[in-house]
Amino acid sequence: MWNLTRRQWRQILVTVILALAVLLFFLWPLPKYIEGPGEADNLKSFVTVAQHPDKHKGKYMITSVALAQARPVSYLYAKFNPYYSIESVASVTGGESNATYDKVQNFYMKSAINESIYTAYRAAHKTVKRHYLGIYVLSVDRQSPFAQALKVGDTVTEVNGHHFNSMTGYQRYIQRQKVGQRTTITYQHNGKTHHVTAKLMRLPTKKAGIGITLTDNVKVSARPKVQVNPGNIGGPSGGLMFSLQIYTQVTGQDLRHGRKIAGTGTVDGDGNVGEIGGIDKKIIAAKRAGATVFFAPYVKPTKLLLKYEEQHQTNYQLAKATAKKYAPNMKVVPVKSFDDAVHYLRTHR
Repeated sequence: MWNLTRRQWRQILVTVILALAVLLFFLWPLPKYIEGPGEADNLKSFVTVAQHPDKHKGKYMITSVALAQARPVSYLYAKFNPYYSIESVASVTGGESNATYDKVQNFYMKSAINESIYTAYRAAHKTVKRHYLGIYVLSVDRQSPFAQALKVGDTVTEVNGHHFNSMTGYQRYIQRQKVGQRTTITYQHNGKTHHVTAKLMRLPTKKAGIGITLTDNVKVSARPKVQVNPGNIGGPSGGLMFSLQIYTQVTGQDLRHGRKIAGTGTVDGDGNVGEIGGIDKKIIAAKRAGATVFFAPYVKPTKLLLKYEEQHQTNYQLAKATAKKYAPNMKVVPVKSFDDAVHYLRTHR
């Protein structure tokens, strides 16, 4: 059965090597990530407002960036495709594990949804309340005296028995303390309350601190009841578009007039729109989905700002340049706030 000639063995060996090479080319994971255009999803399927269905024509679309670990085939494709990019692991995950990165992205989305509900309901003069839970732990400095206790995903609710209603309140209180002063932190971990006492560390600013990266953790309650299911999308960048979808449903107003409207940008409790990453890729996703309008966050460009911006362009500049090249029939609209977007929709049909 195995009485093969040397030539036959050589052919088998070459076939096996080629098969392995093909498998490695398509499947071998590289220490890089590939970013490219994601989807432009219809927000009608994401948002449910009790007794306020969206029956109007057209749609608002939330745009996303597709992110995947690089394989040789995708790495090569990205090298020769102008709207794909190759990113280091550190630049994507911040040096955290995939599980920690996903946890933070899910929190950002949850926070974006809460701020969107608050913004839309306030603009619609509907009942809405903002409950400040504390400061959410995004990362913990390895040198922090609290590093053995605090973990990413925890929420600090008190410092020395004091609860504040903003991230700034906590920061100001802590910075008034002395470096090395023993301080008690009360925090929530997996729904349970814990306490830890340790010395405050010296921050690069030379002020006292816990040694964490933080953001606000806010819960919103509203009437009529609203539910938002983002699916597998993470991050904060859907805030503006969620706000528009929720506002349209809770007010019953037809602002789309049959149009396919895409966009991106964070939104805070005051309705301000903030910049995000990957807007060039989101323009491509919107174009593929047939969008005719794209809302882009606007900030005034300065030399200092452009030094640190993605591709040294503001969101609006990069979005406009990308649309000019790949989606010339799509109108890129600069917005500083939720009100700017609503005003545009009311005055342009």
